[in-house]
Amino acid sequence: MSRDVPEGSKKLTYKGYLFHVFPEVYEPSDDTFLMGGCLEVKEGSRVLDLGTGCGILGILAAERAERVIGIDLNPHAVRCAKANAKTNGVEGKMDLVLGDLFQPLKPDEKFDLILFNPPYLPTPEREGKRSWLEKAWSGGPSGRRVIDRFLFEAPRHLKEGGIILLLQSSLSSAKKTLRVLEKAGLKPKVVNKIIFPFETIFLLRATKTAERTKEAYRRQKNPTLFA
Repeated sequence: MSRDVPEGSKKLTYKGYLFHVFPEVYEPSDDTFLMGGCLEVKEGSRVLDLGTGCGILGILAAERAERVIGIDLNPHAVRCAKANAKTNGVEGKMDLVLGDLFQPLKPDEKFDLILFNPPYLPTPEREGKRSWLEKAWSGGPSGRRVIDRFLFEAPRHLKEGGIILLLQSSLSSAKKTLRVLEKAGLKPKVVNKIIFPFETIFLLRATKTAERTKEAYRRQKNPTLFA
């Protein structure tokens, strides 16, 4: 095993790419593959992959993108994504950064495509720190702790005509997410879903259009955005 890959790592192949998943990094699952199967990247675009994990979606995007920035709060994930970018020969097209959501970016930095598979499962509050793996799916009591922070900032980092691809569980109110995206000046819709006995996972696609942006600007002082 390569010195870049620690003991206990798992290995998977997807769409002709090889990925190692380090022990403390979220393993790609049905939600990841739901987005991966619908991923369309324009040639020469700039892509932001939030919560990059092992880097699987960012690496897929790098095939056609001019530049991909992958950000993760988990230092093990950043190291894992860097190793996988190197393995798949796209390290020259990717910047993989440790940080919390949009925090590492410049205030005016914008992208053609933003990808996010957030922590969306409702989880009770508890004392003590959660493990890195738990942080990958723990969305707080409502499941929306990270999602709402993302929705508040994402539109300002999206180019005109740009697209957000966001995964969402029925357990954390996909309807509310669609409503917030509309109020933020985007045109959202459900493009695919997976139905389980206990929840449905939705893939949401939101597009930034000039008409919707102007409408949102007129309502920018609306205090009920997250009502």
